[in-house]
Amino acid sequence: MSLIIFIIILSALIIVHELGHFLVARKFGIRVEEFGLGFPPRAKKLFTWKGTPFTLNWLPFGGFVKIFGENPEADTPSPPLGNYRGEGSVRAPADSFQSKNRGIQSAVLVAGVVGNFLFAWFLFSLGFVIGLPAPADLSLPIENARTVITTVLPASPASLAGLKSGDAIISLSRDGVYSAISPEEAASFIALSPTSLTFEVERNGQISTKTVTPEEGIIGDKPAIGISMDIIGIVQLPPHQAIWHGLKTTSELTILTGQAIGKFIFQALGGRADLSGVAGPVGIVGMVGDIRELGFSYLVTFTALISINLGIINLLPFPALDGGRLFFTGIEVVTRRSIPPRIFNTINAVGFAFLILLMVLITIQDVRNIL
Repeated sequence: MSLIIFIIILSALIIVHELGHFLVARKFGIRVEEFGLGFPPRAKKLFTWKGTPFTLNWLPFGGFVKIFGENPEADTPSPPLGNYRGEGSVRAPADSFQSKNRGIQSAVLVAGVVGNFLFAWFLFSLGFVIGLPAPADLSLPIENARTVITTVLPASPASLAGLKSGDAIISLSRDGVYSAISPEEAASFIALSPTSLTFEVERNGQISTKTVTPEEGIIGDKPAIGISMDIIGIVQLPPHQAIWHGLKTTSELTILTGQAIGKFIFQALGGRADLSGVAGPVGIVGMVGDIRELGFSYLVTFTALISINLGIINLLPFPALDGGRLFFTGIEVVTRRSIPPRIFNTINAVGFAFLILLMVLITIQDVRNIL
């Protein structure tokens, strides 16, 4: 079930991204030769919209759009259905991507990322309508606020004992002595506990008891079990407020995510990046399984966060990503010359190969974490 939900989430995120490219391309009169749901081989043609065939393909992982002229070396221009435009001796049909000015090309390229941000905004807004988990320190009306475990370190005492992110702490005790369960007081109680602790937690409406023995070395030289906690409640808003706070939440999380990704890249360039916190497809499937147990609203939040991450990563000026294509477009604007197709395609192929290699390495790490 977790794998099926993951495929649905991934497909939705990719289709939203590609739909952004499609709508803006058609807005500016660029021909889109195919909008594929899933990846080839093709199963069947579904319908035609705005002159573009929508197809269903056998590999159910997202989708794609084939924009005419986006790859000038591979695409052979069709003869005359209108005027030809171009620079110098290079001419392209009027409905080709290459025939448009750099501003329009940039708009088409960035439209996919905008689609991801709009999708996150929609999901957060929907979440606020149906009831979304949120920290108590936000200036929002929160109901049923409780101390909740927000992070569990892999292979930590808490993880081995069966505690999970999203568990609400009902009680915390040691040898019959009970602690207050605010995050600060619970953390102090754990740090002063050299013996086993008893957690009573609620997960998905079910109450259970977990026994955890703190260890030193997780956080300095004090006993710890490898969790972080926060006061979490449910925010439920009327639609007009949900839309505004959905936009606000999306904007704030986009900034925070961008800062985190920027910091990671800076550390990677200095050889100090820690890949242990990076999850690939296998790791995300496991996360989906855990989040599914917490409820639909948590799954909505998770999908919105993934959408924001995908949007920001796609903006990075790296070959094979939308940001890489935007970077090349910027070079062409400055130099007022088109980059030769062979050079462009070679750089993109190398970038794509690097991304595949990186994904393989992260997947191997995910498998090792599971084992």
